[in-house]
Amino acid sequence: MNRIFSGVQPTGNLHLGNYLGAIRNFVALQDDYDCVYCVVDMHAITQWQEPGELKAHTREVTAAYLAAGIDPKRCIIFNQSQVAAHAELAWIFNCVARLGWLNRMTQFKDKAGKHREAASAGLYVYPNLMAADILLYKATHVPVGEDQKQHLELTRDIAQKFNNDFGVELFPLTEPLIFGAATRVMSLRDGKNKMSKSDPSDASRINMTDDADAIAKKIRRATTDSELLPGPDILDENRRVPEAARAARPEAYNLLGIYAALSEKSVEAVLEEFAGAQFSRFKAALTELALAVLGPIGAEMRRLRDDPGAVDAVLRDGAERARAIAEPVLEEAYRAVGYLRP
Repeated sequence: MNRIFSGVQPTGNLHLGNYLGAIRNFVALQDDYDCVYCVVDMHAITQWQEPGELKAHTREVTAAYLAAGIDPKRCIIFNQSQVAAHAELAWIFNCVARLGWLNRMTQFKDKAGKHREAASAGLYVYPNLMAADILLYKATHVPVGEDQKQHLELTRDIAQKFNNDFGVELFPLTEPLIFGAATRVMSLRDGKNKMSKSDPSDASRINMTDDADAIAKKIRRATTDSELLPGPDILDENRRVPEAARAARPEAYNLLGIYAALSEKSVEAVLEEFAGAQFSRFKAALTELALAVLGPIGAEMRRLRDDPGAVDAVLRDGAERARAIAEPVLEEAYRAVGYLRP
């Protein structure tokens, strides 16, 4: 069976965008792939984290995996720092990757911003660690969003160069797994900005741990406009919302997109259902849907938050199973490089 590797950073406040953009897809993949799901706490410290919060956030991501429906008996769930082979293979890849490749990585430029000289070296070589994460399990596929495509291309370059440099066929050229049109989940307060954990307004996002009252209140107060909802005649020849229409009414199309994603319907079907409706009717329907989908997940996450021992046990078991796969691959890499081994 083909193998998936993917991970989520434990940086706190998981929200609807994280669920629709990643975690929900992870649940679906476990039926058709051998899945390895990681909480990438080593990646998290490329930017400073308060140690106590990092532990709590690691458990939160694990709880989200479990509450959303990922089965820890069918999949491997672990936190990256429990498997030392990630760091060890990353060092080899630091010596395989070229500076020119890393200089082209746009995410480093975005995260470092104007303070590039003050950024950590870890943030700069982050893509090499990501390549190690994937190739340590000889993953055949990785689900990727727009912001990670470039890193997967680098992973393929590193695998190919390693194999060529050392005359082996050790690492696969991992393929991207793309889930059609991405769900663009924007702020509930400003439809021009992505939903983000860093937004100072908690009302801008639906957190995965929000209770029913919080979800209902946030949807009720979400920014809208004074017009009626559009119908399917707004769609272009590819049955998509034109960018000009989205730019003119960003909040409306954001909420419609959220409804489509949560209901697993096409945007066209949602536009047909609510064509000409007032926002009051639509928000009532969206609230009911969000509570049905997210309510049980949030309740289970809150239960697991109060039972850290159970979460830690899942991570320990997953790390043991991950090491069983990773350590022989690392040993193959060591021998290919020419390290003298026992």
